[in-house]
Amino acid sequence: MTQSTTPAGHDAPVTPLPAPPGGRTAARRPLGLRPDVRNLSLLGVLAALLVVGGLTRPDEFLAASNLQLVLTQASVIGVVTVGMTFVITSGGIDLSVGAIVALASVWATTVATQEYGFAGILFTAVVVGLGCGLVNGLLVAYGRMVPFIATLAMFASARGLALQITDGRTQIVTVESVLDLGLPDSYVLGIPPLVLVFAAVTVVGWLLFNRTTFGRRTVAVGGNAEAARLAGIDVRRQRLYLYLLSGLCCGIAAFLLIVLAGSGQNTNGNLYELDAIAAAIIGGTLLSGGRGTIVGSVLGVLVFTTITNIFALNNLESAVQQIAKGAIIVAAVLVQHRAARDT
Repeated sequence: MTQSTTPAGHDAPVTPLPAPPGGRTAARRPLGLRPDVRNLSLLGVLAALLVVGGLTRPDEFLAASNLQLVLTQASVIGVVTVGMTFVITSGGIDLSVGAIVALASVWATTVATQEYGFAGILFTAVVVGLGCGLVNGLLVAYGRMVPFIATLAMFASARGLALQITDGRTQIVTVESVLDLGLPDSYVLGIPPLVLVFAAVTVVGWLLFNRTTFGRRTVAVGGNAEAARLAGIDVRRQRLYLYLLSGLCCGIAAFLLIVLAGSGQNTNGNLYELDAIAAAIIGGTLLSGGRGTIVGSVLGVLVFTTITNIFALNNLESAVQQIAKGAIIVAAVLVQHRAARDT
């Protein structure tokens, strides 16, 4: 039996992919698209939720304005979840995303920042997100800190700094060009600009994850960091880039939240870390690393956002909503285990 070899210096893939049954190679699979039981199950849950919402509140839930609201609310946490999916796939975790969103939003809405208008707010939000991601990445990759501890420290620090900047007050946005993005007049073919940004981040994230060496290295590091290192991957640099990516997503999400709320508050992004992790996990991303899916994570975000909307329209207690979310997480994980046994 002969084995194929990879020429020295060849950058991707890191390891040869085994041929699937039937002798077909992975390269002949069109765009890598294939039915996934996890994604199909989430689509089924989402369809069931749409039916429930349509039956319980047909006039309100199915209204175009409400569906636009659901997608808009999903956009903020959805952008955060895209970055979280990369981090978890690499075997890491980021508990600081909600606090970074809060810090970026209040820093970008100070009076001094707003004097620079739309560009100043957007630039500040993104730079703050990147800065926090850089600190996380340096602590994890080069400081050799456990991701849980490093990002927990960032969580506490960013929340504290956000509170200090605002002194507990809400910072109202006065830049009209920013506020206008949240108005119906700015919709493109009935689609809010925030949803278009979320869609763009999702597409870029999917391409980066599935069609680049960066994505393959992320999976390799999460699957076996030592094997990835022996294969020539700079594991520490890869992890630094991943936390930078997560910080970038938090900065973008902070700007979207500023547009949505019209203000910056130190309480922004509360529990975003838990929602993002839960959405990624039920979407099919392994918490232990080595496997992830951008599409599944986005579907997870839509499921959770739809549940929240249905419960709000039906005036149900938030406690019941949390129970329903917990049940969906358990069911999704059970489906993942069943799928893993069948493959």
